Amino acid sequence: NCAIKTAVNFDSDWIGLNLAAVLSERLGKPVRVANDADIQGLGTIEGKGVELVVTLGTGFGSALFVEGKLVPNLEMGHHPFRKKDTYEEQLGRAALDDIGKKKWNKRLEKAIATLQHLFNCDCIYLGGGNTKKIKFELPTNVKIVPNVNGLLGGIALWKE
Repeated sequence: NCAIKTAVNFDSDWIGLNLAAVLSERLGKPVRVANDADIQGLGTIEGKGVELVVTLGTGFGSALFVEGKLVPNLEMGHHPFRKKDTYEEQLGRAALDDIGKKKWNKRLEKAIATLQHLFNCDCIYLGGGNTKKIKFELPTNVKIVPNVNGLLGGIALWKE
């Protein structure tokens, strides 16, 4: 089933919509639809062990891969993180603008440690525009990846 399962940032009418079919019909071309963090992951992962992709931009995106296979619909950004707020509420662009880089970096450092503990990741990849704001030393298994990986992931989506 290719229907949208969650639509936190959209109207609830999006839930259940087969967006690929709608776009394909309107455009008269084949269409594939996927979550942005999943696409970033497809262009990033090595396909070995447990790999987590986190996108730091307007929100907090995530994609988990085990032995190169996507664990669908993770959406860590909407899970509780701290003080009854979600990862996205604590680490999205609005939070960065509100609390400043220093506090945001402390939160991100804690989030990375929490996610590492939760998933026992072999590698965590950080992407998105806000990676430029990171001011602390990352653990050895955490890597910042370029945004072009999202384009590579879009290409990889058509190889499946």
